Amino acid sequence: MRLYLLALNPTDSVTEGFLPAAARLGLDVTILTDQPDAHHAVYPDIEILRCDVRDFRAVVTRISTHLRPDAVFTNSDHLQTQAALAAQYFGLPGKDWRAALRAKDKGEMRRHLAAAGVDTVWSAEITEPADLTGPLVVDAPYPCVVKPREGVASEDVVLVDTAAALVAHGKEILARRPGATLVVEEYLPGELYTLETLGDGRVRHVLGGFHTELSPPPYFIEERLTFVPAHPEPVVAQILTQLDALGVGFGACHTEFVVHDGRARVIEVNYRAIGDQCDLLLAQLLDVPLFEHILRTHLGEPLPADLDLRRDGAARLEYPCADRAGTLVAAPAATELHVDGVHLTYRPLRTVGERHELYSTNRDYLGVLRATGTGQETVDRVVAEFLAARRWEIQP
Repeated sequence: MRLYLLALNPTDSVTEGFLPAAARLGLDVTILTDQPDAHHAVYPDIEILRCDVRDFRAVVTRISTHLRPDAVFTNSDHLQTQAALAAQYFGLPGKDWRAALRAKDKGEMRRHLAAAGVDTVWSAEITEPADLTGPLVVDAPYPCVVKPREGVASEDVVLVDTAAALVAHGKEILARRPGATLVVEEYLPGELYTLETLGDGRVRHVLGGFHTELSPPPYFIEERLTFVPAHPEPVVAQILTQLDALGVGFGACHTEFVVHDGRARVIEVNYRAIGDQCDLLLAQLLDVPLFEHILRTHLGEPLPADLDLRRDGAARLEYPCADRAGTLVAAPAATELHVDGVHLTYRPLRTVGERHELYSTNRDYLGVLRATGTGQETVDRVVAEFLAARRWEIQP
């Protein structure tokens, strides 16, 4: 059976998750990408075809002129709609392309949730600098959040307190991202969490979630995530109602939301498995073949009624971040350790000798530390000790 995997950059999820899972399932994999050289360097034994994967028509053409597909899949935020349309064209299982579009387009997500009567958030769109001189700036509820309509990874997401700050940040982002559309929406207070789900269109399993700790405002860098085995049932019910309204329920989904005074409100829906190595941690912590389950749904196989998830685990992820621009001159190497019953996995995300600007986004990550155990206090202590004993040094 042939799996077409749509990709932009090589990722840990593909390298350590989906490709090994596809091999275990006996699938022949063809990667479609607009960056074949980068993928050849990482996956020399996988068939890789050049394709403008952002254009669903190019995806359909490339597949139809190659070998018959049995599944079309992607774990990229940017390619969910294209993969869904291609799967539908070939009569294969997949996500509803309309739901994929609603999840990706943050403005459309807000409009759809409001029209469904599920949640109403003040929201407006900016397509050009001229939009920043009109009533939008006057009407915006301050503080509010400015972000790219189709953005990911906290890129250009900023909290603004005044009209002047909205105008300044809006113009600066549009100058760097010509042709982009920005969303301005009211700031939703509360603690930030995630909900991880997996469905086949018939059943939907809640895998748990994370409590996310952010950098100080005005930016929204995810610095630390702590595993939450089960959110309160009323909170889960509220989020699932919002996902149902969007039509989200097939395959993996990573939903970010805040809880304030018992009310759960969606921040954004990433219609794919959680990234930044959290998916690798989930598979290990829950002791479940997560990546195989995800691929099987796209092959049309039903999920089991009970995933038999391990529920006694505790986990935490830490992302050491750059605090300045410059060259990384010292950093720990990749490490695997077992300390007091805690399994630690550290992976560097920057190479010593690399120079970077300060982005105020997830691109500032220097590495990722995954820790799993059975007691949260022990996990937290071991993580703190690991980080305190290591050094990351950046010189201008």
